[in-house]
This record gives sequence, structure tokens and C-alpha cells, in this order.
Amino acid sequence: MKRVVITGGTRGIGRATAELFLKNGYEVVFIYRSSEEKARELEALGAKGYRADLEKEQECARVAREILEQEGTADVLINNAGIAHFSLFTDLKNEEWRRICAVNLDAPIYLSRAFLPGMISQKSGRIINISSMWGQVGSSCEVAYSTAKSGLLGFTKALAKEVGPSGITVNCLCPGLIDTDMNGTLDEQTVKEIVEETPLCRMGRASDVAFACLYLASEEADFVTGQVMGINGGLVIT
Repeated sequence: MKRVVITGGTRGIGRATAELFLKNGYEVVFIYRSSEEKARELEALGAKGYRADLEKEQECARVAREILEQEGTADVLINNAGIAHFSLFTDLKNEEWRRICAVNLDAPIYLSRAFLPGMISQKSGRIINISSMWGQVGSSCEVAYSTAKSGLLGFTKALAKEVGPSGITVNCLCPGLIDTDMNGTLDEQTVKEIVEETPLCRMGRASDVAFACLYLASEEADFVTGQVMGINGGLVIT
């Protein structure tokens, strides 16, 4: 049975992905920060949760070490956890900048580095980074978020070239407006305007991203690496 490790696994895209991988026969390990009740719900389905604050470098190291010691190496790592921040760039505080970068960019790098040795040893593995369409094109009043998510694109492409000879693929998904808690703070008019600009005329579902993760983790995607895939209903086409 293959093992997948998913960060931010209790809500939104992470939860949908965890449930989908469980249904498809994977051993699912998820990392969460504070949603204890939702974590217990997911564990009742057969997944195993590890609590960690991925904003902190030492927590990334600790949780990776615990998973490797107790579960073994990951066949698939999905770096999904992320946080958003809305403000004028001139109002952005240094601590806000560091927090956005720590969760959205640093944690995927630290966790990938921790799980890669096992993947390299077994000559196979999948790393899937969850970025955002704003990482591709930028968003006003989300400069920090857009910058961190853009960094995941470069990380994906460079790492794919480095670890490809070891049989490991590294890809990146860029969701558009997805119906999740994180986007629940958007006002109704903003959501309406984005949907109207989207060629497929709807918000995305968490399952839309989950199915893309399942494909990239599969044997059918064995020749796909270093790619950036938009899951945005056609709103951003690059």
C-alpha cells in the first residue's frame, strides 16, 4: 500500500484530497495545526494525523521526523497547507511577511527535503505542491501571498530537474477560486465578479484539485514532471 503525506489535511482541499486517496487504497497521513475535531473525523475514516505548526522550522523538522520514524517514508508528499493575507503592500508588517513565507513556501521546502532521502533510496516518489493562480499572475493586495506561491513554481521546476534521475516527479497545481474556508472571507460581490470572469462560470470545488492530485500521484503520470497545472476554470490561461 502506498503512503501519502498531506499537509493541511483537515479542511478544504487537504480534506478532500485525504478522503479521495483513502477511497483509492492509499495509506493517508496528514498534518494539521489546530482542527482537532476534524482531525478525529478523518482518523475515524482510517487516516492518521500529526499535529504541527508549519510556521515554525523546528516544528517542520519534528513532525517529519516523527512520521518517518513511526510510519516510514512517503511515496507521495502533497504540500497543501497555506494561509492568505490581504493588505496594501505598504501596510504589510515584517512579521506578516515572514508568516506568509514560512507556511506557504518554507514549509514545503523543509518537508520535501526531509522526505526526499527515502524517495531517493526507493527510486520513486511524487511531490505535489499546491500553489495558486495568484502565484502565476499576481494579485493586488495579496503581494506577500502571490510572492510566496510564485516561489513554489520555481521550486517545483528546479527540484524536478534535480530528482528526476532518481525516479521522482515534482509537479505544481495552481487552483483558482475554490469553495473553501480560506476563501470564505471574500464578500459576495467579489466572488460573483470572479465567477463571471471564469469561462466555466463557477467556483472550483476542493474535489477538482483532489482529483488532479490523484492523477499526478498515479502511474499514469509517470512521465509528467516539472509542470504547473492550473485548476481555475479557465480564468488564468498561460
